[in-house]
Amino acid sequence: MKLVKLLSLVATTSVVAVSMHASAVKLSDAEMKEATQIYFDRCAGCHGMLRKGALGPNLEPKKTTGIGTEALKTIITEGTPGGMPGWGKSGELSTAQTELMAKYIQVEPPMPPEKSMEDMKKSWKVLIPVKDRPKAPESKNWKDYFAVILRDIGKIAIVDGKTKKVISVVKSGYATHITRTSASGRYMYVIGRDGKASMIDLWMKVPKNVAELRPCNDARSIDTSKYKEFKDKYAVVGCYWPPSIVTLDANTLEPLKIVSTASYTIDKNVFTREARVAAIIASHIKPEWIINVKETGQVWLYDYSNVKNPKVTMVEAERFLHDGGWDLSKRYFLTAANARNIISVIDTKEGKLVANIPSQGTKPHPGRGANVNSKIYGPVWISGHIGSNDIIAIGTDPKGHPKNAWKVVKKFKLPGNGGGNLFVKTHPNSKYIFADRPVNPDRKLQTQIYVIDKDKLEVVKTIPIPEKYLKSADPKVKARGPVHFEFNADGSEVWTSIWGNKLTATPILVFDSNTLELKNVISDKRLITPTGKFNVTNTMTDTY
Repeated sequence: MKLVKLLSLVATTSVVAVSMHASAVKLSDAEMKEATQIYFDRCAGCHGMLRKGALGPNLEPKKTTGIGTEALKTIITEGTPGGMPGWGKSGELSTAQTELMAKYIQVEPPMPPEKSMEDMKKSWKVLIPVKDRPKAPESKNWKDYFAVILRDIGKIAIVDGKTKKVISVVKSGYATHITRTSASGRYMYVIGRDGKASMIDLWMKVPKNVAELRPCNDARSIDTSKYKEFKDKYAVVGCYWPPSIVTLDANTLEPLKIVSTASYTIDKNVFTREARVAAIIASHIKPEWIINVKETGQVWLYDYSNVKNPKVTMVEAERFLHDGGWDLSKRYFLTAANARNIISVIDTKEGKLVANIPSQGTKPHPGRGANVNSKIYGPVWISGHIGSNDIIAIGTDPKGHPKNAWKVVKKFKLPGNGGGNLFVKTHPNSKYIFADRPVNPDRKLQTQIYVIDKDKLEVVKTIPIPEKYLKSADPKVKARGPVHFEFNADGSEVWTSIWGNKLTATPILVFDSNTLELKNVISDKRLITPTGKFNVTNTMTDTY
């Protein structure tokens, strides 16, 4: 059966066939344990801890048992045009593991554990007391450091943006999703998909963890307080499971307040326990965090000025909110409801929804997006898509360019077919926007950098990655990449990484952001699965 027919079957299967298949699928305790871990590592982010679906489709047994093991094996092996990786084809799941997962998603999912304040405090460690930390920076380059996520080995590399040397490798949670700086830039806050938070002191000559906490069992977001009266005072973690917001002391990671996000969906007013926290962004104009509550469709404006009694303004936007970022003015938050192909715009000054904009593509995934002051359209915000090759520019200046505000003013395509774009990025001092495509199934399209001219808003160049940088110690697993872009502090360089596997060190490639010349290849045996990269200055100033 062809993959397209299988995907059609996934979309239309009902509960009719459940009784015919359900009793045939049995897993031992050991198999359940292994499969639960694989599902958590590879699948839960898109399909949900309870398999109810979000970016990816619903995988509850009432649906999957009607599809059957063989068809499910094919989908897991080959991936889908909508952005699901081919876990078997890439070698990241063995044949046996692929079959195990095809069976696992046909049985009832185990209920994930909860977290109390007592549970959190058991995991809390202050590794270096505040009084014993440096009183001044011990390196002059610290504001141009990069935190590089070494995804599959649970570590963060701190790389000096000037010398290009790896100066420290620090343990983190599993499959770190993002890092964020304190308002001053001194601390780099890290959150793993296993819910472990840690903070790295960048003032140290050799940066290391100074505190850690596990406030969640599964998480994707962390940020800090950036409003002037609360700089460096609080941090916040958004949990996928248990669905909640946890406020922390920014100097020690002591947990201070837990707020559940379980709520009713904005469309059908159905209560959902799985109301996961996706993107969090810190306001510069109010003591607020802007928080996406994924499954409900709410954006929370969370006032942290009174930690014990926070005020929450719930803004109804669109369901399945995921990632997003500021416009150039840092007043408007643009965020992707990617399962609905919508970009929601929140006016954080007025505390209201401005618009729900059709993204004109499939599954928008902007990361933070990219901001450009266009000569033609005025300020615009850029997003790509996982499921299609569309890049869009949305006008963001209702006062200066009202005719272009809150609409797609330009749409253009990446070369070839299909999606696979995860991130777009730019800097005020670069002429270009850079786009990746690491989850496109076509190897040629997957291993190119797409260079977008800021004035023309179109792809003007593709940069193929030489095969010598894509080598892997395991011949069954080909390195992906490039993935994710980040600029150095002055914007003269753009960095991207080759996304390998946990057996192989892969390089970070450094290009001149205007001439596009490859200037440096950062190779270090400790750089295993380098993915996201976060420059201290750009992260603390929200420059993208």
